[in-house]
Amino acid sequence: EGADYRDNLPLQCLHPVGHWYEVPNLLLNGCLHRVLKAHPNLRTILLHNIDTLGASLDPVLLGHHLLNKSPLTYEVIQRRFDDVGGGLARVNGSVRLVEGFALPQEEDEFRLSFYNTLTSWIDLDAFLALFQLTREDILDPGALPGGTLYPKIQEAVRSVAASMPTYITLKETKKRWGRGQEDVYPILQFERLWGDMPAYLSSKGKSSAQFIEVDRPRGQQLKDPAQLDAWSREGSLSGIEAWLGEAFS
Repeated sequence: EGADYRDNLPLQCLHPVGHWYEVPNLLLNGCLHRVLKAHPNLRTILLHNIDTLGASLDPVLLGHHLLNKSPLTYEVIQRRFDDVGGGLARVNGSVRLVEGFALPQEEDEFRLSFYNTLTSWIDLDAFLALFQLTREDILDPGALPGGTLYPKIQEAVRSVAASMPTYITLKETKKRWGRGQEDVYPILQFERLWGDMPAYLSSKGKSSAQFIEVDRPRGQQLKDPAQLDAWSREGSLSGIEAWLGEAFS
C-alpha cells in the first residue's frame, strides 16, 4: 500500500498517463526530429483525439489560427448531455478549459456551454519556446535519444511537466495467478492533461490560447458503441463521408 505497483506484467496494468505527454513525447522519441528533417518548413501541427472522427486539416480553421498568432487554438462544440468530459469556463477572470474531474461538483460539468473536443492547432515554434527550445535544437543530431543534447530536452519536458496540474485517478489492474485465476486490484495513477495548457500559458504570462466553435460533425467524439446510432443519425457520419469524398475525388 502506498508503493509503486510492480506486481504484474506491464501489459496487464497499462493505462495512458494522460494525453499531455503525447506532444512532448515527440521531442523525446525523435519523431519531431525526423518530421522536421523531412519537412523543414513545418510551422503548424494539428492534434486531435483518435475518437474525434471528424477532425481534419481544414484550411479555414488553419487560417483562423495563423491570423490570431496564438501558440494554441482549441476547437470546442456546443455541449449536449452525453458529452462527458471537460468544457470551456472562466476561472479567475481567465477563459480556459477545465476537465470534468477538476470541477468542485460533478453536476457543475453540465453548466458549461461548450465541450472540449481537445482538437488543437499548435504553433510549433511557440510551443518549443515554452520548453525554452528551438527547432535548431530539435534538428541537431544530438537531440536524438542518447545524444549530447538529449538530457537538455529531457530536463525541458520535466520542467514544464512540473508546472502542470497533476490528477490522481483510480484505475483497475488485473493480476493473473494462472490456471484461469485472476484478481482485479484498484490502483492510483498520476496524470497530466493537454487541456490544461491554456491555464499553463496564463500562469506563465505567455500569449493566451484561443478557442473556436466548430460544428458537431467535426467535433463530436465517439467514445462508446451506445453513441453510434445517434452519431450516425444526426449527421456526423454523413459529414465525414462528404469530407472523404472531397479529399479523394
